[in-house]
Amino acid sequence: MRVGAFVLAAQFPGQGQGEALHRAVRTTEVAEESGLDSVWLAEHHFVPYGTCPSAVTLAGLLLGRTRRIRVGTAVSVLPNIHPVALGEQAALLHLLSGGRFSLGVGRGGPWVDLEVFDSGLRAYERDFPESLDLLLRWLREPRVSADGERYRFREVPVVPRPDELIGGAGGPEVVVACTSAKSVRLAAERALPMLLGMHCGDEEKAEMVALWRTHAIAAGHPPEEADAAAHVSAGVAQIADSRTEATETLVKAMPGWLRLGLGAHVTVDGRPRSMRDPVAYTELLCGLHPVGPPRLAADRLAATAERTGITRFALLVEGSGDLAATEENVRRMGAEVLSQLR
Repeated sequence: MRVGAFVLAAQFPGQGQGEALHRAVRTTEVAEESGLDSVWLAEHHFVPYGTCPSAVTLAGLLLGRTRRIRVGTAVSVLPNIHPVALGEQAALLHLLSGGRFSLGVGRGGPWVDLEVFDSGLRAYERDFPESLDLLLRWLREPRVSADGERYRFREVPVVPRPDELIGGAGGPEVVVACTSAKSVRLAAERALPMLLGMHCGDEEKAEMVALWRTHAIAAGHPPEEADAAAHVSAGVAQIADSRTEATETLVKAMPGWLRLGLGAHVTVDGRPRSMRDPVAYTELLCGLHPVGPPRLAADRLAATAERTGITRFALLVEGSGDLAATEENVRRMGAEVLSQLR
């Protein structure tokens, strides 16, 4: 089982953006010291829900500051960037980190980002499969051209080649954020592991894993390859001496952040949007994920792995909104939870 931290660089009420980003860096440093397997970096634009606008840029900084831990994006928003530009950055991080980089990609949302970056609503609604396939070809082939509906260019060499990792083989891992049956099928047909959201419970995640396996095999991928897919389950982790204490910590801090952060999203076309009740959502997350004493946390992770077949986790550890409390949370995850799982 591989347990990592999910880092949003969340800006809680009363905090500055630099404070949120500093906490993201420290979370990664402490995660490596504490024996966690990975950190997964979120990417958001123009909202305090997350203050990191470029997950690959932050990944480059953190890969340079660490020596062992895997660093991934969760996710790089593909409609906001040319697939070749993202592929070049991913190849660079993969090669220079010795293969410690994972590229997570997703569609994002129908947000004003699409207007600011001049990609348009079509990039979100229709063009994601084309963008993903171009990205994958860039990471797997020595020369690439494009003749699609969105991207057209003459053949050019791939530089640097991601498969020229010294002492290793192949390019960086690519993971796809999946929130619907359509995205599950898209990932499965390409045999790409899924990143499943923290709002989903074990039953829903198990159904998505089963659907992925069905589509992967139908697309011609061997059953043993489908069974070995390294999907990632996102969640929340808060370790305390009691479940009540851990829950109170999150219920005290997270609703204010959720209300401020999620409420700041603006749709590109004025479509109406609904927002979960922040308190109820926080309470839901506390019930779904490892929130409580170390034994409960370990049992919950083990139960999720047994029910879903997923053995990789990206856990939000900054739910208290406080730097010192986040560092303590990560250290307890390493010392008191991982020791029971391993």
